[in-house]
Amino acid sequence: MPSWNLADLFEQTAGAVPDRIAARWPGGQRSYGDLAARSRAVGAGISSSDLPGRAARPGEHVAILAWNRIEWLEAMLGCFAARLAPINVNYRYVDTEVRYLLDNSDAVSIVVEPEFLDMVRRLRPSLPLLGRVIVLGDDHDGPVTTALDADAGEVAWSSVLAADGDALGPRTPDDPYVLYTGGTTGMPKGVMWRSEDIWLGAISGGRAPERPELVLDMLSEAGPWLVTSPFMHGNGQWNSIRPLIEGSGVSLWTRRGFDADGVIDQAEADGAWLIVLVGDGMARPFADALAARVAAGDPPDLSAVGALASGGAILSPVVKAQLAELLPHVRIVDGFGASESGGNGALIGPSADGAPRFMMNADTMVLDDDLMPTTPGDGVMGRLGRTGNIPLGYYKDPEKTAATFPTGPDGRRWAIPGDAARWEADGTIAVFGRGSNCINTGGEKVFPEEVEAVVKSHPEVENAFVLGRADDRFGQRVAAVIARRPGSTVELEEIRTFCRDRLAGYKLPREAVFVPELQFTGPGKPDYAWARSRFDD
Repeated sequence: MPSWNLADLFEQTAGAVPDRIAARWPGGQRSYGDLAARSRAVGAGISSSDLPGRAARPGEHVAILAWNRIEWLEAMLGCFAARLAPINVNYRYVDTEVRYLLDNSDAVSIVVEPEFLDMVRRLRPSLPLLGRVIVLGDDHDGPVTTALDADAGEVAWSSVLAADGDALGPRTPDDPYVLYTGGTTGMPKGVMWRSEDIWLGAISGGRAPERPELVLDMLSEAGPWLVTSPFMHGNGQWNSIRPLIEGSGVSLWTRRGFDADGVIDQAEADGAWLIVLVGDGMARPFADALAARVAAGDPPDLSAVGALASGGAILSPVVKAQLAELLPHVRIVDGFGASESGGNGALIGPSADGAPRFMMNADTMVLDDDLMPTTPGDGVMGRLGRTGNIPLGYYKDPEKTAATFPTGPDGRRWAIPGDAARWEADGTIAVFGRGSNCINTGGEKVFPEEVEAVVKSHPEVENAFVLGRADDRFGQRVAAVIARRPGSTVELEEIRTFCRDRLAGYKLPREAVFVPELQFTGPGKPDYAWARSRFDD
């Protein structure tokens, strides 16, 4: 019988629909049967003592340093099959950052893109635990053209694929899932989940049936999910694992960067049912490219699309309205969640004071300073917390684990990522952002998301980031980094005038830097560190 284990759930679906397409990308595809067989072989190869380098053992960590490609999914699923934890490594990292992550995670093996092999070789002497280095083909199933050093534990992907996948033993719901997240401050942290908890608390979207075998009764006949976000981030992983288990399959975005026209083309060609776009950084160029095609009399056929989903960054009202006008048959979903709390809920609309308001799941509440739930409608500003299926903690960091995953006086354990929140009378929860981003100006709190939404609704503003800057009089002042619409010359005072009827005076940006375009992090979240640096130029 299958368990609430990610590998068990995927293989259950693969056994039920082996000939259905599980993954497709420009130039290739994998059936469920093929993907399951290859993934089991990968897991067996990583665990095999017959190949050069130390074999990984159940419960250990295997890093993946690669661009989006089918082998990323096969490596991840292979780790699940072998009871190993895949460790996501950001391909934008430089030597020192990669070394920190590999060392901190205690990675015993790594699956690496050929172009990153030299970096791994440079780092090997300082990573005594790193045994087997598995080098991917230069182009999907193509051969590795770089000479490999077997004495150093270097192995070609093809050798790993030749292992006997049937040799793997049974799995358990306790098998590890580890996601490294950069958060807003400090070095990346490894969030440790049990396989059962990551499925029930995050990936399933709250749709898990009573028993694992009943997942087969819910298999979807809809088209694939087009996942545009990198697999090196939770958004890309979660939005791939879920449709793979639910029978829809995935359409892989394998280009090295976001291209709105390319996303439209791929969605049309693959008959995508859901398109994953992370915040305005992806959604606005997607909407603009779609509008341009419609205006040119050449609209794409996106009739198969049933939903657009954004997670990790909220869509601004102006972009959401543009998408709704262009795709009136499509549901637009703004999800709320975190690496430490899983999926919490979906956006409903703004609160009375402009904060985004979410319908959260039953395990998500607003907590007071004593870690007790507040009462809906009491007006208390507390911290957002989730109980139930939550992580075990941060890998090798008991201090941060105690702070983020405390136990309340009633014995309930909570995940508290740091969002300020208020429980509304109707049961929804207004979220005001992370305390680290909150701006304190003259004793008044300003939440950047609220100001950003208003600034971005100006017809001549393409996008904007809002942040706090040091101020001798008020402690902090509200500042903005703004990208204008093409051809616009709008200045700060005009934007302040526009915002004055929509925001309290202390929330208005007092200074601004105008840039051609904004910079986002890998998963499409605002890069506030970059934004702060614009004021230093």
